[in-house]
Amino acid sequence: MKQCDWEVSDMMDNNDEKGFTVKDRRTFAEDGEIRSESSRNENEKAEEAKEASSNAESDARQQAERVTENATPLPEINFASFILSLHTSVLFHFGDLKDPATKKTMRNLPAAKQTIDLIRLLQDKTRGNLDEYEQKIIEEVLFELRMRYVKESKQK
Repeated sequence: MKQCDWEVSDMMDNNDEKGFTVKDRRTFAEDGEIRSESSRNENEKAEEAKEASSNAESDARQQAERVTENATPLPEINFASFILSLHTSVLFHFGDLKDPATKKTMRNLPAAKQTIDLIRLLQDKTRGNLDEYEQKIIEEVLFELRMRYVKESKQK
């Protein structure tokens, strides 16, 4: 006859999704042989390691949620701020701004031209749908960047 000893631990206090944990503390293995202390301890250690990693993931998730809650909200994005962001990107590609990671400036005229073309594409696709301010922003940004591109491409 097999002797069974089951322990059920309530995990509701940890706000864990599992609900409870079952630990096998039987003296006998499935084949009827007496389980050695070492195999029982190994199983318990494996369960504890699994539980610890689950708790670590839960703690990391909770910390990320706290950081998100405490973060300063970003300003609402609108069409004008999007165009100005693309403008800044072109200035970066002209080498006017340092790369935050390397603290060096780099010139990348093909990337600058591609971003200028993207702004032109946005101008074409939004024609007739922009208010006066947005239309003025996109026209002035395109004019400035095109003139600058011509100047930069002559300096190669």
